Amino acid sequence: MRAGARCRRNGNRPVPKFFAPNIDRAGRLIRALWGLVAMVVGILLWRAHWWAGVPCCLLALLAFYEAVRGWCIARACGIKTRY
Repeated sequence: MRAGARCRRNGNRPVPKFFAPNIDRAGRLIRALWGLVAMVVGILLWRAHWWAGVPCCLLALLAFYEAVRGWCIARACGIKTRY
């Protein structure tokens, strides 16, 4: 395999395929909605039990990152997702 076979070019620097955008507009919208729901649940849980709210808020931040970036960690790992 060639040295750059696993990377695509972005200007002058190579970008690994793992971090390449891999979801479409519908997937981005679903992840944004999932992030919103997880953030609301995390805030509600934080009031009662902070240790339960922290993971929900962290998952919400991951979902927002995936929505903004257009990148899904599950798809990057080779798991087939619907959206």
